[in-house]
Amino acid sequence: MNNIRRAAAIGAAVIATACAAAALAPAAVAAEPAAQRATAAPKAAAAQYNGVCGSGYAVVNSAQIGTKGTVFLTYNSATGKNCVVTVRNKPGRAVHMTASLGFASPTTTVTDTGYFTTYAGPVHLDARGLCVTWRGEISGEVAGKNGTNCGSLAANR
Repeated sequence: MNNIRRAAAIGAAVIATACAAAALAPAAVAAEPAAQRATAAPKAAAAQYNGVCGSGYAVVNSAQIGTKGTVFLTYNSATGKNCVVTVRNKPGRAVHMTASLGFASPTTTVTDTGYFTTYAGPVHLDARGLCVTWRGEISGEVAGKNGTNCGSLAANR
């Protein structure tokens, strides 16, 4: 019983010390000369879906491509089509990019690849009732997912 009380008392003391340190931390940082403060590198703005798949498409999945951009998987429930577009965080000189979308049975893949300044794609595919595999690539960095966003297997193709 004494060990339990002692452990509880030690835990309370540790929590109180941590809370006090957290409360004092902003004041300590403010008192530090600006030249001595560590400056964090600015984060690259994350790419946003740019709407190029067309009207009626909504983002249903996405994957970061390192710090270079994002690949977006979109779906249009009215048409049953998926669409993929790869978007750079910071447009610039043309670099190798890819947007790819497919499914396994029957094996079908559509791809847009080349040198682009802002985005690759859009690529569209009717994949109602199927799982899709989608990828994006920017300057050798690749992201995407295999066999995701499976539609109702009862859907008619």
